[in-house]
Amino acid sequence: MRVIVVVGARPNFIKVGPLMPALAAAGIHAHIAHTGQHYDSAMSDVFFADLDIPEPEWFLGVGSGTHAVQTGTAMMKLEELFSAERPDAVLVVGDVNSTLAAALAAVKVHVPVVHLEAGLRSRDMSMPEEVNRLVTDQLSALLLTPVTEADANLLAEGVDPARIVFVGNIMAESVLRNLPRIEGRDVCTRFGMAENDYLLVTVHRPENTDHPERLAEIAAALESAPLPVLFPVHPRTRPRLAAYGVGEASSRVRLTEPVGYLDMLALQRDAAAVLTDSGGVQEEACMVRTPCVTVRRNTERGITIDVGANELVSAERELIGVALERALAKHRDWSPPERWDELVASRVADALTDGIPPLAGYEGA
Repeated sequence: MRVIVVVGARPNFIKVGPLMPALAAAGIHAHIAHTGQHYDSAMSDVFFADLDIPEPEWFLGVGSGTHAVQTGTAMMKLEELFSAERPDAVLVVGDVNSTLAAALAAVKVHVPVVHLEAGLRSRDMSMPEEVNRLVTDQLSALLLTPVTEADANLLAEGVDPARIVFVGNIMAESVLRNLPRIEGRDVCTRFGMAENDYLLVTVHRPENTDHPERLAEIAAALESAPLPVLFPVHPRTRPRLAAYGVGEASSRVRLTEPVGYLDMLALQRDAAAVLTDSGGVQEEACMVRTPCVTVRRNTERGITIDVGANELVSAERELIGVALERALAKHRDWSPPERWDELVASRVADALTDGIPPLAGYEGA
């Protein structure tokens, strides 16, 4: 079986880390196509190095742009690639624009789509990722889910149960396989922080950064946080934070450039708590047993709340402060969700070798 695995952004890179060796071990010939949605070293190259991911066979150089420009450009380049290579399947991961572009391009040239991390739902159509998830799942011939709730979502949307396989969370496997590699990795002191005595923050979603009133509330909460704050900041967020004095010499918050995967994992492990609006960070914090507070209207990672690792809170200073106090008092004794283990990639390989059901009409295409 020949499979093209499409990646484009940080969350994709993390998920294919454990996947590529498992596919090779199963005799599946898989090669990576990198759209270039994230293309600079801090957001791309460092993750390939940290995770020992094979060099992409194809780099498409899509770059930045509006959602439509980025998705459309990726779709055109991927269509040309799939038409030339004629793989047995295209495997897409997560919910970024490259995921949607690959699914659209593949189905148009009659190549089956396999979606890893299918079925997650925030039920918030203002999120570009939610649109990407919904459309990708409807186009996919095989849907590989990270939690049983995702199976239920797909069934409610009319997806044939024969197409759904509960494999577990590939992000969790990446964390577990890399924990030994961060033993003794003392990253926090590099930034002037002490182990278990700082808050780690990531905020990048437009629902927070594109609304000054929400960002102002988050900034105020950080400035009055009970512990020093370390904030690896997305390039587009930094200038917006400057308006509120975040990161200045008098600030309680230390801003840093984005960090690589292993450094970020170590920072999450050693933090007293995490404040984020990232889906992936919610999952990673759950796996390293660091309490998490998620500043969003909703989350598609509700399982992290169910197991006691995470709390959802709106972008209001007082609510964030109270949630952080609860997180700091929390015991780290929750259990990981079902199938968030080191066998996810092997289950993916098994699902592929068991066969991909053709979509209606493909039999006679």
